[in-house]
Amino acid sequence: MSRAAVPGLPSRHPIGAQLPALYADADFTQRFTAGLDTVLAPVFATLDNLPAYLDPRVAPADFLAWLASWVGGVDDPGWPLELRREAAVRAMELHRRRGTRNGLVEALRLVLGVGADVSGDGAAVWSRTAGTGLPPAPSGEVLIRVWPDRTETVDAGRVHELVRALCPVHTAYRVDVLTGPPTDEGGRRHA
Repeated sequence: MSRAAVPGLPSRHPIGAQLPALYADADFTQRFTAGLDTVLAPVFATLDNLPAYLDPRVAPADFLAWLASWVGGVDDPGWPLELRREAAVRAMELHRRRGTRNGLVEALRLVLGVGADVSGDGAAVWSRTAGTGLPPAPSGEVLIRVWPDRTETVDAGRVHELVRALCPVHTAYRVDVLTGPPTDEGGRRHA
């Protein structure tokens, strides 16, 4: 990200016009302050537009990665610009839902463009009665079924990376890649 001088960008606040009347007709002073105006014009333009820089929906494209890093969002320069903007906008919402089924499904859809279905409880057990032993341990495996949605194919490696980053560390999971949304029989699997 770099904000540099833009040739011909006028300053909204020219220094020469703000000087006392004594310097208004001084040629050297006006030329000197015009040089400073050229240097300061991008700074004033950035400060005047600061709210736009902080809104991922309208921020400059080269600013998005930095903005997404502020909120722990995912940003990939290879994504289309609109997807990068949406990922930055929805970063806080996804953080609130991190580690949940819905959060994982939404992150997979947003980041990788795949549909997903998550089943299993991740070996969470509890008892409704205080002081009693825990119920028998469940299998503990979470099944994540993914299929192409916005994309033509599913990159299983990227799905595993994202799931590993978003699932609680103690959770065992399995990823099945399907050719389409699951049916009542459990879905159609890639060959």
